[in-house]
Amino acid sequence: MARYELRVKPSVAKDLRGIPQADVRSILERIEALRDDPRAAGCEKLAGGSELYRARQGVYRIVYAILDAQVIVEVVRVGHRGEVYRSR
Repeated sequence: MARYELRVKPSVAKDLRGIPQADVRSILERIEALRDDPRAAGCEKLAGGSELYRARQGVYRIVYAILDAQVIVEVVRVGHRGEVYRSR
């Protein structure tokens, strides 16, 4: 399997500011792991016809899109499981 290019939206930096530093490290490691396998165990496609996926990291969720044609994983949002799916 090809190694995916990783793109992170600028808004993700804002999302990470409100998360404790210890958790941020584990979230960033999980994001980096998406390069090798964006559809790993524990990653699921979001319902509702969306092309977005989510990865669990403790009580936090990483929401991302997989662009197979361009071999890109784009992280669009990171947040607490109770708030990450709400629109801004």
